[in-house]
Amino acid sequence: MRGREIPRPREKEKKVKKYTAELLGTFVLTLFGCGSAAIAGAALGTLGIAFAFGLSIVAMAYAIGDISGCHINPAVSLGVWMSGKMSGKDFTGYVIAQFIGATLAALVLMTIIDATTLGGITATGLGANGYGAASAVGLSACGALGVEIILTAVFVLTILGVTDGTKTSVIAGLVIGLTLTFVHIMGIPLTGTSVNPARSFGPALILGGKAWCQLWVFIVGPAIGAAIAALLFKYFKSAK
Repeated sequence: MRGREIPRPREKEKKVKKYTAELLGTFVLTLFGCGSAAIAGAALGTLGIAFAFGLSIVAMAYAIGDISGCHINPAVSLGVWMSGKMSGKDFTGYVIAQFIGATLAALVLMTIIDATTLGGITATGLGANGYGAASAVGLSACGALGVEIILTAVFVLTILGVTDGTKTSVIAGLVIGLTLTFVHIMGIPLTGTSVNPARSFGPALILGGKAWCQLWVFIVGPAIGAAIAALLFKYFKSAK
């Protein structure tokens, strides 16, 4: 009828679906990526673990991409928010959902490992990130911070670029998955590769100890890297 405001169609339900999709996507990424590292890391090697993380992104991109954009990473959400492509409210909802999803995945992974003869989560490491003695090459804390900044900046910048236009949106999931794979190839021997604070938080929370004490690097580093990527993306866009 005239003069009456047309109600917005189920906005709350849409938001719940987006946040649920982010929780599910982060759960899958953490379970399969960290699970591959913890359970079969010795057999898979760096390349196999890298592809486990990358293929998880590809699968989720095509499963939930149309629902939430498939960030499944607080660093990605930060970059998207700083680029002006999402609201602050959605950013907060996405990040909370991502941390919950990663934590649930770490709990499930712990349950699986405890049912094996692998020696428990302390022996397997639960796919946690680390530096110093927890790094395969003994990388220092400063080195780990620098590595995480660089790898995350490359990863997030790629995502912002490939999802910006309609020409590349069809292959965005594949490009993002392959990019996550190649940053893992370099990063696994150094820090185990985070580029994702939620993926680091879940295993560190369950493991505690050194993993928890070192977690700050894998939150601060990806956050700085994502901010750099967003600033670079805005600069490149303004130059067109």
